[in-house]
Amino acid sequence: MPDNTAAKTAQPGAAARVLSGTHFMLGDHACAEGALAAGVDFFAGYPITPSTEIAEHLARRLPDVGGRFVQMEDELGSMAAIIGASAAGARSLTATSGPGFSLMMESIGLAAMMEIPCVVANVQRASPSTGLPTMVGQSDILQARWGSHGDYGVIAYCPESPQECFDLTVRAFNAADQYRVPVFILMDEVVGHMAERVVIPDATDVPFVPRKGPESAPDGDPFYCYAADEDLVPRIAHAGDGYKVHMTGLTHDERGYPALDAETHDQLINRLVDKIRMNAADIEMHDEIDLDDAETVVISLGCTARSARHAVNEARADGISCGFLRLITVWPFPEKRIRELVAKGNVKRFVVPEINLGQLRREVERLTQLPVLRLNHAGGAMPEPEKILELIRI
Repeated sequence: MPDNTAAKTAQPGAAARVLSGTHFMLGDHACAEGALAAGVDFFAGYPITPSTEIAEHLARRLPDVGGRFVQMEDELGSMAAIIGASAAGARSLTATSGPGFSLMMESIGLAAMMEIPCVVANVQRASPSTGLPTMVGQSDILQARWGSHGDYGVIAYCPESPQECFDLTVRAFNAADQYRVPVFILMDEVVGHMAERVVIPDATDVPFVPRKGPESAPDGDPFYCYAADEDLVPRIAHAGDGYKVHMTGLTHDERGYPALDAETHDQLINRLVDKIRMNAADIEMHDEIDLDDAETVVISLGCTARSARHAVNEARADGISCGFLRLITVWPFPEKRIRELVAKGNVKRFVVPEINLGQLRREVERLTQLPVLRLNHAGGAMPEPEKILELIRI
């Protein structure tokens, strides 16, 4: 996996949190261990299949390393709680699935507007509504980007294995703090409940990107908690640190005070979007297989990528010019790379398998006039490699 993380230092007190070594564990448990290694201080959540194992694991482990675990009354309270904990300086996490993710959307918009770092693990299941609680889906892709009203930027990682559940959870906390943004780990039921080898590094090798704090001690004047640096990300002062801070979901000026005019609003919202868009090259992650000569490119993510990779390997063995682009981040979307593939001229079509009715496909179609063949299943089962191979062979 490419390393796009900014400058790293060891997480303070990480040695007691990190279960260094080789383990055999569920993706959900690997996500929980990734959060611990990243320095999570606070978890608030409500049990929901298939993410409950994350909460159960942290309920046992988090208090032993000085953290706080709270089972909330519902997902609305869970999201509000992790925003409040983060505003006070904690690295905070919640875990949920589709119905709970829907309930969190209003407060996710609040976190985006207030620029509060936090992490949400969403273990996707077949939906909408209650759907198939114990079976796989990938139907929250567009909701992760557009679910709360308005415009804002987010980051969403899509692990395909328990190892990536650990690695990308660490990365999610660092990205949340680096860009002051809510970050999503878009797992799915298959990956969450899959048990595989997970190698956890020594504590000193776990990357840690701290939040940008104030450059001077509190002096009694209001702290400009929304005055952006060159990277468009403001420094943050936490509640209780002695600085005069004001945070609100209203349109606000650099002090955080309400400024209810169209010009301020336009500048603020554009910055919320641009701080992700302009840093997309440092955030976006993907894996590639055999794209140099590919006439057919398969694009996929999560557990579906495992079937897709097998199909691509079979196609190459049969002499078919085929390549694979696996999305590790779905947001930001790899627009630049897809445009590069189209511009080369050898790609004739794309194949997009996914466990929904075409959410990822629409993003690919937006970037090209080439044919985009789809393989969709509404949820409950992974796509079979043979069916992907049939599309490749058309």
